[in-house]
Parts: sequence; structure tokens; C-alpha cells
Amino acid sequence: MEEIKWGIIGCGKVTEVKSGPALQKIEHSRLVAVMRRSAEKAEDYAKRHNVPKWYSDADALINDPEVNAVYVATPPETHAKYAIQAMKAGKPVYVEKPMALNFQECEEMNHVSKETGMPLFVAYYRRRLPGFLKVKELLEAKAIGDVRLVNIRFYRTFHEEEYSEGNLPWRVIPEIAGGGLFLDLAAHQLDILDDWFGPIRDVRGQAFNQAKAYPAEDMVLGNWLHETGVAGTGTWCFTTSEQKTLDEIEIIGSTGNIRLSTFEFTPVIIETASGKQEFPFPAPDHVQQNLLQTIVDELRGSGKAASTGESAARTSRAMDKMVSNFYSGK
Repeated sequence: MEEIKWGIIGCGKVTEVKSGPALQKIEHSRLVAVMRRSAEKAEDYAKRHNVPKWYSDADALINDPEVNAVYVATPPETHAKYAIQAMKAGKPVYVEKPMALNFQECEEMNHVSKETGMPLFVAYYRRRLPGFLKVKELLEAKAIGDVRLVNIRFYRTFHEEEYSEGNLPWRVIPEIAGGGLFLDLAAHQLDILDDWFGPIRDVRGQAFNQAKAYPAEDMVLGNWLHETGVAGTGTWCFTTSEQKTLDEIEIIGSTGNIRLSTFEFTPVIIETASGKQEFPFPAPDHVQQNLLQTIVDELRGSGKAASTGESAARTSRAMDKMVSNFYSGK
């Protein structure tokens, strides 16, 4: 492809700043069409972002002859449906994370990608953000020696009024999201560990619903082993008080440790016998732009994408195993 002409299915909040404008700013990339079920909202998005065409029907966008790549930015319940439809129509696909409702759907999507020869990419954009690349650089330089353990601790405040019956956010409705906030947020953390330490193996976990505010899990405990031998543990709790919120990945090595946040653009901290050092982690204007650049490069034959259907499916597999006890009887 000489120029990538994107069509977005589901031009909602995530596409307003994180990704949509980046598709226009990258060289050899253009956003030519958007789709949303509400025709009024689709038209409004198109006007505000200077997109020439808008649709209220996904089939029409997928079959638009000008669109030669499709970005699926709907909730996970329709990721597999639209991605498979677009690939069968001969168009590469970029899909939001998590990749699908579950690992089984991810496998189906990857099968169609291989069958059709259409590339499949997933929006795990932290793989190309500066702070996470800095951590990868430090690890490859053995700045903390041999890595022994990585520990994720993620605690979020719970506000009961946000989860009123009959008005639940889709991210805590398993039929739409595949699970709860764990699948939405831990996906980023587990995927970046896959990038740093290789595929996650030997996964074990337990999931619970402690607050009973919504049908999905709100507490997850996990432990695993990476293919490289690095051990991992994680605790995710989405019902803590405001006094006990935490967003931390800690990497423990034989000669030091690294700490960073997943969702805040705070400095990366490394501590060794030589002392403590901080590396700034500036926030980009459009967090998905660096990853999208690698995807455009691959589609044009001049590079390799940083996040694929194969790598993203591994993350979904790990998450499914961690929450399997909660959903196995449902």
C-alpha cells in the first residue's frame, strides 16, 4: 500500500484524542470514513475531525472501496465480528484492546488473518511509549542485573453512585466487555510484560466480586511465569478507599529494582547500590500515534508493527486463566 486510508468503526471517546487525530498526522495515512450507530454522532465526529465520509452502518464502511484499512474501536463484544468481516473483505484491521471477549475469539480472529493474508494489529500502544521503551532499554542493559520477579499492584477507588442498577458502564458488563475493569486495564499491564519478558506461561489466578455492585469481578489475584523464567504476581482491587489507591509495576532484579506507573505519566524510578535515578515520562499528544506509525510502516512494507493479533491473544489467554474460576460456573 502506498497510502493507508482508514475507516473507523465506533468513533467514540477513545478515538477523540488517543487515536483518531494520529491517523491524520502520520505520513502516508489518512482517515477517510467513520461509523457510529447514531448517524447524528457519526456526522458530528466527521465534521469536527475533517473526515470526508460518515456512516451509521458498519457494512457500508467496510465495503467502501476507498477504505483500505479498518480500525475497530467498538466495545469488545463486536471486535471479532467486525474484524473478521473486514479481513474477509480484504482489508487489514487494527482493533482496540482487549482484543476480543475471550481467548477463543482471539484465536478465531488470528485464524481468519492467516486464512485471508490480512494483517491484524491490536491497540497495545504502551509498547511504543517512551517510558516503557526506557524500561525495556534498562532491562536489556541489565541495569538491575538478572530480573527475578515482576509485581503488579493496582488499587482503584470505588464510588457506588457510578454503578447504579440499570445504568452500569459497559466496562463492568461481562457480555459486552468480556469481564470487568480487570480485562480493560490489566490488559495493558500484562501485555507490556509480554513485550519485556516474553510470553506468559503457567498462569494461575482467582477472581472475586466483593462489593456486589455489578456482575463482573472486582478483585483478581494472579501469579505466572514468563517464558524467560521471570516470575510474576499481581493484585488488582477495584473497590478500595480513596486513601489506598495504587498503580505500580515493580521489577526486582539481582542488583536493583525499577518502579513505574502504567496509567500515570510519572517518572520511571530505578534503584541500585549506586543510588536512585529518575527518568521523566512525558505524555504525548496522542498516545496511540507511535504504535500506529509502526503499523502504517508495516502496511507500506517499510517496518514491523509492535503489537499483533498473535501477541495480543497471549494477553487475553493469561487474563482468561486468571478469572476462569469466577466465570466457569456462569
